[in-house]
Amino acid sequence: MTNGNGTPPEAAQAPQLNVLAQYTKDLSFENPNAPSSLQQQGQPPQINIQINVSANNLSEQEFEVTLSVEGKAETAGKVMFSFELAYAGVFRIVNVPKENLHPLVMIECPRLLFPFAREIIATAVRDGGFPPLMLDPVDFVGLYRQNMERQMAAQGQAGQA
Repeated sequence: MTNGNGTPPEAAQAPQLNVLAQYTKDLSFENPNAPSSLQQQGQPPQINIQINVSANNLSEQEFEVTLSVEGKAETAGKVMFSFELAYAGVFRIVNVPKENLHPLVMIECPRLLFPFAREIIATAVRDGGFPPLMLDPVDFVGLYRQNMERQMAAQGQAGQA
């Protein structure tokens, strides 16, 4: 039995996640103390990385997800380099239950974007005169849970005010 277009009814209802587009929204790399920052340093730099995920509904089934990555390398109180990247994708999601949609958008979509953002950052740092910065894999499930806990705490404080 088919649903009229030759596919079985259970296949027509299968969840789908499609990447429609990927793009760099914003990229900034700063090397404020060059050329002295390019010389051999006595100690390895302290590198701080911050990662955030945001999403916008474009339509009922399409979402723009932006992975924002900011980083800074410092040694002896001097900034060696800093960068900001906003890397985004447009995703079409169909046949996903509403209760699963938000985690899918905020976990799986950035997980698909991350390897591309990682490569852009590694290339920008290398082109800035430093060894490529290879970001460690990100636990997007953990990041999602942290953000949800933060939102719940903020709502609790707003409710008490």
